[in-house]
Formats: sequence, C-alpha cells, structure tokens
Amino acid sequence: MRGLAEYVMTGRKQAIITVVLLGLIPLINLLNPVVVGLVILRKGINEGLIVFAWALLPLLAWASIDLVPLIMLLGITGLGLLLRETESWEFTLLAAIVVGVCVEIYFRLQPAVLDVLMLQVEDYLRTNTQADVQLEDVRNVMTSVIGAVYMFLSIVLLMLSRWMQAALYNPGGFQKEFHSLRIEQKVALVLVALMLLSSFGVVVPSSWVLYLVLPLMFSGVALVHAVVKRRNLSTMWLVTFYIVLMLPVVVQFLVLIALIDSWYDFRSRLQGSV
Repeated sequence: MRGLAEYVMTGRKQAIITVVLLGLIPLINLLNPVVVGLVILRKGINEGLIVFAWALLPLLAWASIDLVPLIMLLGITGLGLLLRETESWEFTLLAAIVVGVCVEIYFRLQPAVLDVLMLQVEDYLRTNTQADVQLEDVRNVMTSVIGAVYMFLSIVLLMLSRWMQAALYNPGGFQKEFHSLRIEQKVALVLVALMLLSSFGVVVPSSWVLYLVLPLMFSGVALVHAVVKRRNLSTMWLVTFYIVLMLPVVVQFLVLIALIDSWYDFRSRLQGSV
C-alpha cells in the first residue's frame, strides 16, 4: 500500500489513472475512495475534488448494478474532508454513522439482494428454531447489520488513507493519532442516551444501536493499542485481543471499557504512572 501511495502522490495524472483503474474492478473498487481520501488529506479540497470527479466515472458506470461503491466514495470523501478540517477522529466516527444509514436506506429501496438472503434465513429458521420469530424483524436487523458493516468499512478505509499519508510524510504519526482516539464525556452520554431510547424504539429504530456502538468500539480498540504500546507488551497481546474480539461478550466488555474511559481517561493516568 505504501507503493500505491507513493505512486498516487507523484502527481495528479498518476492519482487520476489510479482511481479510474481501481474503480473498474469489482470489490477492488473499494480502494478507489482510499486514494481520494489520501489526496484530500494531503493536498486539500481543491485537488481532492478533481481526483474525486474522475473517481466518480467508473463507479457511476457500476451504479446501475451496485450503488454501494458510489455511496462509499461519497461517504469517505466527506469523512476525509471532515477529518482534515477538524483533526478529530471523534467527530469523524460519529459522521460515519451517516454512511451506514445511507447504505441501509439503499438496501431498503433496492431489496433484491436482501430478498435472496432472506430466503436462506427463512429456511434456516424453519428447520433450526421453534421460536416464533417475525421475519420482518429479522429483515430489519439484517439491513442494519449490513449498514453497520459498511460504516465500519468506511472508517477502516479512511484510516488506511490516513496511514498511507503518515507513512509517506509523518512516520509514526498515525499510530500516535490512533492511540489518542477517545470519545469525550458529553458525546458518550449522547450515545448512551440514544442506545437506551433505541431499546424502546423511540427516536431511533432499535436496530440502529449497532451504529451507536461502533464509535465506542473503535475508541476501545485504540485504548488497547495504546496500553500495549505504553507498557511495551508483546504484539501477541494484540493478536490474542483480535482473536477474542470475535466473541460478542468481548465486544460488549470493550464498549463498556470505552465508556468508562470517557470519564476516567486511562491513557493520561497510565502515562502519569510510567
């Protein structure tokens, strides 16, 4: 990826060639927004929008088949602009909720893909459960899960853009920035309040709790990385962490730690004790 970043940063022509070629290939076209994000973060809005305009062309051609890559390009471009202007990953994580919601709306308006998944889910539920499960409820949850996956992906891809920028112009800068990622108290309170309301289906749908959890999850992951770094622990700790992170109970515990960190600020206390 560093080689790709070096080539893109050689000049506008190279960046345009890259986004057009990447945009033509299914799945690989998700790297298209990464390049646009890199240009925006490094060179600003004017140069970024020129590359963005060229990045649109191949994705517009795919739009009749799959609109999601186009939504991701628009979303990551917006997130890149926000990150450049605010230098705040906290605001950027919250803004990424919009990307997930837009993807969810798309799947609700174009339900063909979801219909195929629902056929498989319906067969599974009939043969593996005796509970009275409402298929419409399952469908709503699945749609929000897909939106949350793309929200997660938009954050990861933007972080890849930031890492590429740091690798070329500020080695170690992304690590330092990521380790300091933390959700402040007021924002954490708003997220918790919305989670509580969503559990009753008030203000926001109950399935949208996934969007509200992700900013806290990233904050928790950043905290773990920061602790491992400051304690000079082996990278095996991180490997083990990511393995157990696949367990739902570990994710819930991580979100709880991130909430506590919003008040307690483990990083500053840890630094003071070193």
